[in-house]
Amino acid sequence: MPSLRETIARHGLDARKSLGQHFLLDEALCRRIAALAGDLAGRQVLEVGPGPGGLTRALLASPAAAVTAVELDRRAVAALAELEAAHPGRLRVIEADALAIDLVGLLPAPRKIIANLPYNVATPLLVGWLRGAAALEGMALMFQQEVAERICAAPDTEAYGRLAVLAQWRCRCDLLLRLPPGAFSPPPKVWSAVVGFVPHAEDPGPALFRSMERLTAAAFGQRRKMLRGALKSLGDAEGLLAAAGIEGQRRAETLGIAEFDRLARALLARQG
Repeated sequence: MPSLRETIARHGLDARKSLGQHFLLDEALCRRIAALAGDLAGRQVLEVGPGPGGLTRALLASPAAAVTAVELDRRAVAALAELEAAHPGRLRVIEADALAIDLVGLLPAPRKIIANLPYNVATPLLVGWLRGAAALEGMALMFQQEVAERICAAPDTEAYGRLAVLAQWRCRCDLLLRLPPGAFSPPPKVWSAVVGFVPHAEDPGPALFRSMERLTAAAFGQRRKMLRGALKSLGDAEGLLAAAGIEGQRRAETLGIAEFDRLARALLARQG
């Protein structure tokens, strides 16, 4: 196989800001990220935004059963064709928008997602995967460090917000690795970090997840307000808080995951 830099040059695969691309070309780092995802033996792996295929090569060198790479950039799809030909039956490259794919229909279980996510769609991709986390064994995803810290943040901290609640409600979240800008080509302006996600055993189901999305959007949409004010848009905020046993003068960032769970269940019960 040609080197990653040769692949980039051959296919004119310069990283595009419009696609949120920052390529990881360090093979040792790619292998390390693949290893952070845990045991891949027999697993079906989804990679999003593979670019020239640095992480893809590391995943193919692992004992994963197969790798499905979803890529929007046609230049990268062409660049990955050689890799696909070299690994018949183990690598499938799909030209598609990852926000629109049906993960369950695309990959048989057990499934893991391992990706250096395009920065511009990382958060909506994560929320979509959290919504369907029951179908996943785990994820190892790279974000801008600021986003990674928001995902793993604890209550009563500045970074704690809607993303932390949704992520930690559905998964155990661990910040596994920080990477400096120089690890990428071109170097981004910020550090990056890999977060590991292991879904909790209990699946809340789509209706309760929608309630949690509505609740956290309202609670953190006006985070400086007391909850009795921030939740007014949901109707009868006082009644909702009373049903969950939470005092109305508290603010969203002081609530733990279990308290948000009680509120989301109370909101769903009221709707039912």
